[in-house]
Amino acid sequence: MINANIDFQKPFASIQALMGLQTAAITKTVELQKLSGEQLANFFKVEAEKAQQLKSPEEFVQFNVESNKALFELLKVQGEAFTSLAKLSGEQAIAEIQKMAV
Repeated sequence: MINANIDFQKPFASIQALMGLQTAAITKTVELQKLSGEQLANFFKVEAEKAQQLKSPEEFVQFNVESNKALFELLKVQGEAFTSLAKLSGEQAIAEIQKMAV
């Protein structure tokens, strides 16, 4: 018979911490997705209002170029926000896993 005290509390606490980090990351991702959707909807609403004021083909071409630049800048900023969240979440998970190894 083996007489050893096995401490299950530390692994259990670590798993709880990792699950908490996962939940926080998912929650933040959903919030970012909602915000991104709202930003895109607002962007297209504003651009549609601007488009109604166009009078000539030249204005349309200029509007189209400027609108596309603005859209791609918005998408870039949104992508950077998701990248930042992914990086932070990964760093937090790695830190928690490293605590388990100690």
